[in-house]
Amino acid sequence: MIKKTILITGISLILFTAACKTRALNLHAEKENAPVENKIVVYQVFTRLFGNKNTNNKPWGTIEENGVGKFNDFTDKALDEIKGLGVSYIWYTGVLHHALVRDYTAIGISNDDPDVVKGRAGSPYAVKDYYNVNPDLAVNPAHRLAEFEALIARTHKAGVKLIIDIVPNHIARKYEGKNNPQGVRDFGADDDVTVAYKRDNNFYYIPSSNFEVPETGKPLNGEANPLSDGIFTEVPAKWTGNGSKMPKPDKNDWYETVKVNYGIRPDGSKDFPELPAGYDTLSVAEHFEFWKGKNVPDSWIKFKDIALFWTGKGVDGFRYDMAEMVPYEFWSYINSAIKMQNKDAFLLAEVYNPKEYRNYIRLGKMDYLYDKVETYDKLKEVIQGKSLPDGLSDIQYGMKDIENHMLQFLDNHDEQRLASPEFAGTPEKGKLLMVVSTTISSAPTMIYFGQEVGESGNENGGFGTRSRTSIFDYVGVPSHQRWMNNGKFDGGQLTDKEKSLRDFYKRLLNFSVSSSALMGEFQEIQTVNRQSTVGFDPGIYAFTRWSDTQKLIVITNFSWCTTSTFELKIPSDIIGKWNLKDGNYTITDQLYNNSKIQMQVVNGAGKAQIKMAPSESFIYQL
Repeated sequence: MIKKTILITGISLILFTAACKTRALNLHAEKENAPVENKIVVYQVFTRLFGNKNTNNKPWGTIEENGVGKFNDFTDKALDEIKGLGVSYIWYTGVLHHALVRDYTAIGISNDDPDVVKGRAGSPYAVKDYYNVNPDLAVNPAHRLAEFEALIARTHKAGVKLIIDIVPNHIARKYEGKNNPQGVRDFGADDDVTVAYKRDNNFYYIPSSNFEVPETGKPLNGEANPLSDGIFTEVPAKWTGNGSKMPKPDKNDWYETVKVNYGIRPDGSKDFPELPAGYDTLSVAEHFEFWKGKNVPDSWIKFKDIALFWTGKGVDGFRYDMAEMVPYEFWSYINSAIKMQNKDAFLLAEVYNPKEYRNYIRLGKMDYLYDKVETYDKLKEVIQGKSLPDGLSDIQYGMKDIENHMLQFLDNHDEQRLASPEFAGTPEKGKLLMVVSTTISSAPTMIYFGQEVGESGNENGGFGTRSRTSIFDYVGVPSHQRWMNNGKFDGGQLTDKEKSLRDFYKRLLNFSVSSSALMGEFQEIQTVNRQSTVGFDPGIYAFTRWSDTQKLIVITNFSWCTTSTFELKIPSDIIGKWNLKDGNYTITDQLYNNSKIQMQVVNGAGKAQIKMAPSESFIYQL
């Protein structure tokens, strides 16, 4: 047997309209947290970068040199264009006021120390004030909250919902709640700093130790700054955001942040009420009732109040950063409170440990978790020639009880850009992954702004390096800027290839949100075709999706170097479930050019002659 290196480009997506089982996966198993009837599409934007028209991209550049986007750049036209992609929710990333290196003292904001800020624009995950928004994003920084409230209204007017980040595990080293509502005490204001741990302390401390700045090199690339002196006063030192207990964290630690205490003792034991056995099967309302009158750690109350503050402003949900570093009992407490205020709130968590998925969904009452370490990582291996695609089926079957809670994505602010050489290599190869990622499950699909026009993240922002669009620097996003076309949002500067790519995303995503089959059942037809179909290349992956009213077959050719011709087999159990009689069926491509092929059903089994050229995609419908 000759082993082949699998590179990637070819796709065929085949859709039929006509029901299957044999390891069929019922995707309606756990809907209490996510009672949706149609596919959801999330469009993540890095708010600071979205509207920036400046193309200078000087490493370590200032706002004056490299520009910055504003809330006002999300015009009615921009929002209509985003919605036109099939988008249900916009995730506005980096909205909350976080530490950054810029002088806003004129409006009462203290300067941040570059020694504990990543980059010049700062990390959006080092929140400095939870009750206000980033002043960089406002035309008038003194009125920044009003400008964001206006964006909330415009987003809803466009028929789209929105989510923002909450970062419960850690906050900025220099947190200052200058906009706290009446009666809200600041983080750490009432802490007993003489002990390492106390349940109602907001932070963990290293008594009798002063914080020391890690050896990170020269902040701001060595630019002079009165606060850039290698000293940051913090007495006593606090634990760092990623859990480091050293007064002097390592340069790879999250040194710009401090860890929040949720009542987990330093030995890992829990110092709060725990959910009784059986609560994994109970409703959000029953969880809410459980927490009524319970004595919980102070940090729990603070973050619940923060979430309800933004829900009250019209925010439709939250993406929770590093949620698995916070106990799931807290998530039961906060999420049930949020759902009592907005039963349709969209709650998405960054969780990377598959062994904990069900705890965060069933006990923590999350709607969605990242499907990163399974589907995303497998697809990345496949596109890079490190793995065959067959394992995708085992992933889906392994998560069949929770798959509708596992958000699918190929690009976000943390990961290498899909089109970068470090990932798929080209936007065209990324299309293959996008078809599988979008159609393999009933969970939401997420794309990251610029992905739809092939952004490769090739810029060196200064603190941030290439392959990821920097979240720490003031930069422009070239492919996205060509679509933005100086604020016209009409794609006027896109190349023909970029226009074609955006059209592909628009058609695929809009198809997904209207497809009942993609909210239905899943069954792979990979095994039968791998075992007995001549010409079924090792890089081809095939599966079916169906509902009562729509039947789909998805075929993806990850072997990008050759054309594959084969007779696809559709097993008899599927044909039986779909109630197809023996005979010929004309099926028509819906995604591209309306080409037609024949599917034959003989003795209760289906077959269709397929020719898949490199980088080719089809959607056929009966």
